[in-house]
Amino acid sequence: QVQLVESGGGLVQPGGSLRLSCAASGFTLDYYGIGWFRQAPGKEREGVSCISSSDGTYYADSVKGRFTISRDNAKNTVYLQMNSLKPEDTAVYYCARDISGIGCSLEVSLSDYWGQGTQVTVSS
Repeated sequence: QVQLVESGGGLVQPGGSLRLSCAASGFTLDYYGIGWFRQAPGKEREGVSCISSSDGTYYADSVKGRFTISRDNAKNTVYLQMNSLKPEDTAVYYCARDISGIGCSLEVSLSDYWGQGTQVTVSS
């Protein structure tokens, strides 16, 4: 069955870095776009970044220049490198498979399978 498992979250000081991983199984990662989303307490889930099957990348304005998404199809894993972290980046981060297959979107409704999430806390 399709599974996505996030890891790499934790507590980091402002200005610090974290790398999140999304391990995929049950489908061929090469053929799918994958997105990273986040949800802060009391807020709606929002798109952060996504990568298409052809390695096209997209970022929310709030993370451009600080976050980098990448994929390693041989390892069935998508990564999110997060630098210059800010307290407002605090949230549960989720990865999700794009419903269209080859494309990717920052729209929550356009993802069909989701991981369980990993907590990222940015605080001094």
